Amino acid sequence: MPEARAEAAATPAQSGDREQSDSREKSGAGTKDNSGRKAATTDTGSGPAADTGAGSGTGTGAAGAGGAAGRPRRRQARGEARVAQLLEAAADVFSASGYNGASTNAIAREAGVSPGTLYQFFPNKEAIAIELGEQLLHRWRETYGAAFVVSHIELPLDRLLNTVLDPLIAFNCENPAFAVLTHGSEIPGVITREHDALHAAMLTRTEQLLGAYLPELPADQVARTAEMSFVLFKAGLDLIMSHEGAERVAYTDELKAVMYRYLEPLVCDTPEGATAKGIDTP
Repeated sequence: MPEARAEAAATPAQSGDREQSDSREKSGAGTKDNSGRKAATTDTGSGPAADTGAGSGTGTGAAGAGGAAGRPRRRQARGEARVAQLLEAAADVFSASGYNGASTNAIAREAGVSPGTLYQFFPNKEAIAIELGEQLLHRWRETYGAAFVVSHIELPLDRLLNTVLDPLIAFNCENPAFAVLTHGSEIPGVITREHDALHAAMLTRTEQLLGAYLPELPADQVARTAEMSFVLFKAGLDLIMSHEGAERVAYTDELKAVMYRYLEPLVCDTPEGATAKGIDTP
């Protein structure tokens, strides 16, 4: 690798000076990469060291006399960039081949690195899937959290649907690996458990939003309407994801039309004296 040749060309004195300086700055503090894993100097021996340069998980090869003081920051940054590169490649491979069809060799090839480099960061395909799945689940929580905001109940129904559905659909279209890693019996259990919890939380948020939007509706009817709306969205999303280009746009419009026609009678059929929600018509 170019980085390895560049480091080998440095004089021992220069390398030692840089490493000792960085070790003093860190003063033994444990560091983490963007996925929350401990840096290679705190490796417990359960897996390959992450970008140590010397292939040692003890810290003596990477940080010289600094030992457990930590890797130089320049190597940390390179390690974080490598992890991001591998996860991006994994997302492409999982999307194209599915979880079962994917392999560490295919992921390494997609990332443009050797399998040995991949194993410095991830011991197997399952570890890659878990980390990628956790990142995608975190971003999905942020996406639906911003979509299901109670202040949106002031919007007319068609605009409410656009405001809620558009970011959810966009996320799934931009991250096709999310659907791969959250469905199927072969997916690592930790991902499916987190997805199930997220599914339940989304259904609750849907019920809360509809309850606020349709305050005159009995609680049991709100619950049924929320669950039916949620199922309609998931079914429509599958169709949207299976098409591209103009057809994807057309199926997105179809999903919104179905949900609009399902909810519109509830919005207009309010008890006497209650104010119906406004509905913008094209």
